[in-house]
Amino acid sequence: MMHSDPFYYSPISNFYRRPTPYMGQPDFRIYELNKRLQQRTEESDNLWWDAFTTEFFEDDATLTLAFCLEDGPKRYTIGRTLLPRYFRSIYEGGVTDLYYVLKHPKESFHNTTITLDCDQAMMVTQHGKPMFTNVVTEGRLILEFTFDDLMRIRSWHFSIRQHRELIPRSVIAVQQDPAMVEQLSKNITRQGLTNYTLNFLRLCVILEPMQELMSRHKAYGLNPRDCLKTTLFQKWQRMVAPPGKGKRNVRPPSKRRKRKQSTGSNSNSNSRDGAPAGKQKRSPGPQGFNINTSDVMMVGEPTLMGGEFGDEDERLITRLENNQYESNGNDEEQDKFQHSPALQHSPWGQDKKTPQPPTSASGGPPNGGGGEVETKVE
Repeated sequence: MMHSDPFYYSPISNFYRRPTPYMGQPDFRIYELNKRLQQRTEESDNLWWDAFTTEFFEDDATLTLAFCLEDGPKRYTIGRTLLPRYFRSIYEGGVTDLYYVLKHPKESFHNTTITLDCDQAMMVTQHGKPMFTNVVTEGRLILEFTFDDLMRIRSWHFSIRQHRELIPRSVIAVQQDPAMVEQLSKNITRQGLTNYTLNFLRLCVILEPMQELMSRHKAYGLNPRDCLKTTLFQKWQRMVAPPGKGKRNVRPPSKRRKRKQSTGSNSNSNSRDGAPAGKQKRSPGPQGFNINTSDVMMVGEPTLMGGEFGDEDERLITRLENNQYESNGNDEEQDKFQHSPALQHSPWGQDKKTPQPPTSASGGPPNGGGGEVETKVE
């Protein structure tokens, strides 16, 4: 059935097809990386290389190169801080152009990453000195991308198998000197890497552990010896610290100190214990709340060097006796308080009645040690 509407599009046409998502093409990121490298100029400084690394590599990214030299297999791994210097060293070694070619890459998706495995990867570099040379380095390239909008590289692993150095035939044809022909036949790279880049990778073995020292020197302005001492001391503390305790400033549990009782307090407590229970009057307050009016608590300020106290930063509490306080002088006020009209109509006056103490022989109040006593003389 044909529709006469010229603006009608079939649902199965290409117009309604969903475009391929950007995150499903990790090899396209390599194309963008090659394009960004072609925009490099001789005036590109450290800021340009750092921006390049930030655009294509994660903050915790690592780059690993594995190859075999005349003295045996080599393996170098550098971190994010040295990645700008690595790419810059390739051009400083005489390379004028650099790009990567991937043939038949395989992709695998994980929860948070995308892995690109290319067994036929090539790193192509062009050299202008001493003669124009095209170097093709073949190997296996394994890239791990983050599965997000930025899709930056988290891991770069390049295992070099072989390399080829290509020289134009026209250059060799014009050379009549056998010595010059022999000079052109020598390799200018080792496994596709220049001597400048190889020396930089060797230095990375030393520079990578020294990143902490350099950052400490830049932050605190310490000399190299003090930076080394501080770093080693902190590492020693982490090694000596028991497992499971990440905090170093954990204070030990507080220790209870026994309060020293003075002689005056002992005498007052003995006098209160020895007095009969019927001669002491309860205060109008709650039953479980007792206020000792004969004792005054004084708090001493802590000293800086820990003279008054022990390991914990606690205040020392001392107990002093106030001998000038006379509790028996307030018997008249307490008697007025008990017989006040407001207390008789309150729950305090209904629930509690003032006990009648027994008659003493001397007609005076016994020595109750500061308690309120009401006496009755018949």
